Amino acid sequence: MSEPVFRRILLKLSGEALMGSQGFGVDPTTAARIAEEVEEVRKLGVEVGIVVGGGNFIRGVAASESGIDRVVADQMGMLATVINGLALQDALEKRGCHTRVTTAIEIREIAEPFIRRRAIRHLEKGRVVIFAAGTGSPYFSTDTAAALRAIEIKADVILKATKVDGVYDADPQKVTDAKMFSRINYLDVLSRGLKVMDTTAISMCMDNGLPIIVFNLNVPGNLKRVILGEKVGSLVAR
Repeated sequence: MSEPVFRRILLKLSGEALMGSQGFGVDPTTAARIAEEVEEVRKLGVEVGIVVGGGNFIRGVAASESGIDRVVADQMGMLATVINGLALQDALEKRGCHTRVTTAIEIREIAEPFIRRRAIRHLEKGRVVIFAAGTGSPYFSTDTAAALRAIEIKADVILKATKVDGVYDADPQKVTDAKMFSRINYLDVLSRGLKVMDTTAISMCMDNGLPIIVFNLNVPGNLKRVILGEKVGSLVAR
């Protein structure tokens, strides 16, 4: 197929996706590779929104377990996603891709506040929109933020980028004979406790009929293959 099967997507990236082989922070080479793949699908006429995590700097839950107040820890995590959003914006704009970073908490000097209609207008104009700072509230993950933003902008699908090929019945990095699902429904994901996205995010997608495709971002060209409708990764749907 040469035509995109999706008009508007929400790409969910983990903070770790930007680390590359580093153990911390942002690897410029990795950010550049991701930016190239995003720009390639944007040139196909696909409108792209991105939610990026902050785990390459700090995880709110882990920080709270270390003794930091949970609300403060989650706020630190939100700020980490802003750092990643700016890094990704820089990588995209170096490739001539017009990009806007919007945040759920106000940091007007460096990013726009999230306003739904403005974000949709940016997408319609062909700009990549990066949604940073999660939902703006503690106790919600960036998975939930991705589901929320995807529903708000009326995305056709959430593309969950991971380091494995799809959704498995066990961790494929620990269990050699783990089985990958080409398709699985939301309820099975919840009942099996599969680590696709957190339960709040899965429930929101189920309630709104929003499909999720889980794929391996480390395979070059996979993002474009998904956009063109090739059988890549795992589909989570009804």
